[in-house]
Amino acid sequence: MNTVFIVPTGIGCKIGGHAGDATPSFKLIASVSNIAITHPNVVNASDINEMPDNAWYVEGSILDRFLEGKFCLNKPKSNKILLVVNPPIEESTINGINAARYTIGCEIKVVELKTHLTMIGKISKEKAFGDVFGINELIKQVSTYDFDCLAIHSRINVEKDTILNYLRNGGVNPWGGIEAIASRYIADKINKPVAHAPIENEDPDIYTFSEIVNPRMAAEVISRCYLHCVLKGLHKAPRISNKGLHVSDIDVLVSPWECFGRPHIACLENNVTILGVKENTTSITSKLNENIAYWVDNYIEAAGWLKCFDIGVERYYVSDYYIDENQNKGIMGIR
Repeated sequence: MNTVFIVPTGIGCKIGGHAGDATPSFKLIASVSNIAITHPNVVNASDINEMPDNAWYVEGSILDRFLEGKFCLNKPKSNKILLVVNPPIEESTINGINAARYTIGCEIKVVELKTHLTMIGKISKEKAFGDVFGINELIKQVSTYDFDCLAIHSRINVEKDTILNYLRNGGVNPWGGIEAIASRYIADKINKPVAHAPIENEDPDIYTFSEIVNPRMAAEVISRCYLHCVLKGLHKAPRISNKGLHVSDIDVLVSPWECFGRPHIACLENNVTILGVKENTTSITSKLNENIAYWVDNYIEAAGWLKCFDIGVERYYVSDYYIDENQNKGIMGIR
C-alpha cells in the first residue's frame, strides 16, 4: 500500500506545525505502507531528520502536481545536490556540508549567489507568510549548473518579538510559511526537488536562547546549523519522470481534518481515498467533510484503519461496539 502524508505548513497544525514533530506520526503511517510520501516540513527538524527508509521526500509543489497526474516520480540511489548561499559562505554552513558529506555520503556543490536572497517571515491572523526578494535571480543563476536537487541555506528575517513570543508561548511557526512559499515557487520553475534551511538569527538574545520550550519546538533550540535535515532529505529525494510511480499507484492521502486544498482536490479527481485525522487541529476553518473523506480521531487509529484498508478487512468490524445512555448502539474509534 502506498500513502501520502501531509501536514500543511504555516497554519498552526497541532502536530507537525513546529520542528519535525510530525515525524513519529509519519513513521507510524509509514510502518503500514510500502511507500510513504511526505513533504520536507513534516520530517525536517533542524539538525535532525528521522524519516524511515521507505519515505519519499517530495517538495510541496512537486507533490501537488504528482497528485494531479502531471508526471511520475522515481526514487534514485542518490542525488547531486546544489547548495546555494548568500555570500560570504559562513563557517557553520561549511561545517554542516562536511558533516553531511562524511555521515550521509552526500555529493554537494556549493555556490554563492550573485544576488542576495532576502526572506522575511510574517504572521497574520494565525497564518504564516512573508516576502522573498532575489528569487528570480536565483533561478536564473542555478539554471547554468548540473544538479538533481537544490538546497538553499539563508537567513529568514523575523521580528525579534515574534520569535521570542513563538519560542515562549507557541503558536504558528514564523519561519515555515515563507520557506514553503519560496521552495514551491522555485520547484515549480526548475522542476527539481527544493528545500530550504534557515541560518541562525544573529541577535544574541535569539542565538543564545536557552530556555526550556514546548517539546515540539525543542529541535529548533538545540540546533546550530539547521542544514542537516535538508541534505539528508534531498540525498535520495524522488525526481520528476515520465515513468515510475504514478498517482494511480497511491491508495490513501492522510491529512489533518481541518484543511482542504489542492492536494485534496487532486485526490478526489484521481480516486485516491482521503483519511482525515481530527486530533491534528489547525488555525484555519477550511475543513474536510464526511461526504468526501473518512476520518479517525488520531494517528494511532489511522494506522489501524490503513492496515484494514490494505488487507481488505471492513473497518467497521474491528471497532468496539458501545451503547450510549439512550441504549443506542454505535461504533467507537475508527470509521
